[in-house]
Amino acid sequence: MTFTHTLADPRVETTLSRMFANAELDDATEARTRAERPRAAEPKTPQERADATAEIYMPVSAAGGQLLYNLVRAVRPATVVEFGMSFGISTLHLAAAVRDNGAGRVITTELSKDKVAAARRTFADAGLDDVITVLEGDALETLDGPDGLDAPADFVLLDGWKDLCLPVLRLLEPQLAPGTLVVADDVNLGSLLPYLEYVRTPANGYQSVTFPVEDGMEISCRL
Repeated sequence: MTFTHTLADPRVETTLSRMFANAELDDATEARTRAERPRAAEPKTPQERADATAEIYMPVSAAGGQLLYNLVRAVRPATVVEFGMSFGISTLHLAAAVRDNGAGRVITTELSKDKVAAARRTFADAGLDDVITVLEGDALETLDGPDGLDAPADFVLLDGWKDLCLPVLRLLEPQLAPGTLVVADDVNLGSLLPYLEYVRTPANGYQSVTFPVEDGMEISCRL
């Protein structure tokens, strides 16, 4: 996983380079945490899964991040919504694009308290914390709560637990105007299949295309 592109702000570029380097240790970290966890303690709920992967980056690829950056620069959304922040690599790409556009904000969600704390420090170090709002907790609750969305979502990234991408999309649909882009990462994962079947069915109100970057991104336009 090599970070090769250049963003307008060198602080963001430096931060992303460091984070991608850390993410290269994900396989070793996952193997260690699995070995430390008793078989009976396999995570089942979203909170348990978040706690079990609190040290794992699970990042968008560098090419995927560049695609997200370019899409946000082109669309110029007022409000970007992200499901599944993790340590914030994808969030930094989204926020850098918002900042370079000169207007807009990113609302992101994350269930792991440890990742939220680390990401907030990272966003401050990168100078992007003023355009990012982090909603800590279950996205199905935080996005629907009083501190969630107060305006339509103009661009959506779904990169949290794949089995929850469709429920989150359905939650957001009343806030999606025609022309809104919805991007889902990792189309190769079987757990994303219900989501893909939904957005690839024209009767559900989307025109969808798979973009062949790393594990694949599904880009769907709300009709």
